[in-house]
Parts: sequence; C-alpha cells; structure tokens
Amino acid sequence: MTVEPFELFALRYGHHAGRTDAMNFIGGDLHDQGSDLDYFVWVARRGDRVVLIDTGFSEEVGARRNRQVLHPPAALLHRLGIAPDRIEDVVLTHLHFDHAGTLGDYTSARFHLQDSEMAFATGRCMCHAEFARPFEVEDVVTMVRHVHAGRVDFHDGDSEIQPGLSLHRIGGHTSGLQAVRVLTRRGWVVIASDASHLYANMHGGRPFPIVANAIEMLEGFRRIHALADGPDHVIPGHDPLVMALYPAPSQEFEGMVARLDAPPRQI
Repeated sequence: MTVEPFELFALRYGHHAGRTDAMNFIGGDLHDQGSDLDYFVWVARRGDRVVLIDTGFSEEVGARRNRQVLHPPAALLHRLGIAPDRIEDVVLTHLHFDHAGTLGDYTSARFHLQDSEMAFATGRCMCHAEFARPFEVEDVVTMVRHVHAGRVDFHDGDSEIQPGLSLHRIGGHTSGLQAVRVLTRRGWVVIASDASHLYANMHGGRPFPIVANAIEMLEGFRRIHALADGPDHVIPGHDPLVMALYPAPSQEFEGMVARLDAPPRQI
C-alpha cells in the first residue's frame, strides 16, 4: 500500500537568550557563552488531517520562567489555516512546561503520551526538586483530568498512530520522552524533540544537563539517527539553526515557520 507523505512544519513560538555552555552540555564551561534556545511546536499535515506535536507554553508561564513568547502556538496555527480546536491528534513528546502547556486550546484532541512519562510526572520522582522543576503542576493536573475524561491514548514503546507517523520512546531527558518519525516527500524525518536539544548535543555525544538517565540519552542519539533517512533528517528540539537551515512556506512566515519536508539549505 502506498502511503501519502505528510507536510511537516516547525513553528517557532519562543526564545531563551543569555545561556552559558554549562546550561546546554554536561561538563560545559560556566564562563563560555552558549547557544540560545528556540522553542518549537511541530505540525504534520496530510490533506485535512493534522497531527500537532507538542503544545508549547503560555505567555504567563514564559514570563515567570524568563522565556520569551514570540507568537502563541495557537496563533501560529491559525496563521497556517489550522483551527486548534479542530485538531484531533496531539502528540506530547513529554510533559515539561515548554512542551505540554496551553492544552485548553485543543478541545477536540486526543493526547498521545508514553505510559512511563505519566508515571514519571506523577510519581515519586517529583519529590525531588531537580526533577520537578521543568514541570508545571497545572499542566500535569490537566493531563490527569484528560485521562479521567478518556482523552489520552497511552503508548508503551513504539506505536504507529497513522500510516506514515509513529512514536518511539527514547527516554533520557525524561523517563517517557518520545520522538516522532514522519514520512515526508524527502523521506523519513525524525522530530527528536528533547532527545537532543541542539545539533551539537547529538553530533558531539554531549548530553543536555536536564536528564533523568544519561545512558538512555546517549543511546537515544543513536536511535533517532537509526530511525531517520539520514543525518539531515533528524530535527533537534531547540536549535535556532533549524530556522536558518529550512525554508519558510512563504515570505510571510520567515523566522516563524520552517518546512521540514524540504531539504535543508547549505550554510
């Protein structure tokens, strides 16, 4: 059976400047300037079916955590002609504040989450401040409510949720972090999310400091590349280079939206 490819987009909704190398790599120098981080949600679209990957954070949470919201994710979706309240499938790569906020904008959605991520975000690990800090308790409570309302599809490892789009538990950054493998016109592209924040994390074998299991994170760098059709088919979760490498759908979206189903530019 021939599977129609998805269009695939990265939507840049936020930014965090002023980072040091130690904030991006275990063993990084506290005194060296590090890469800024961009914040993304991702859209896989085929015909009139849309899969949203992650939901971002709100302006209120961004202000409290000193992160800049450039465009609310729902507003970017509207600009792409996508109604947030009509999206039926939302994949949450994990439940950290920058990936699982603004859930109330997606009133028709079913949420796809790993079993181990829900257990991690609601269990004994959250008694440790270092693990709990990247979670927003209200986001986690909202997910619990969605579970009781029958709106969460749990996955245990690898799952295909539509032909040409599958979920793969990677772990490492959180217990249940999952990457998303998407068939596009240029082949299989992997949305790594926080399996690798920056290209330099996975290319240099240098783990990000927020980590539940460093070995899983290092093995995850291999896994996401094995799932993709080549090194330039893996998209890190927070690297500003994504917007430089991949073209916008049109001039209107420069700096806001990148087409990941198009080949990267040479820079």
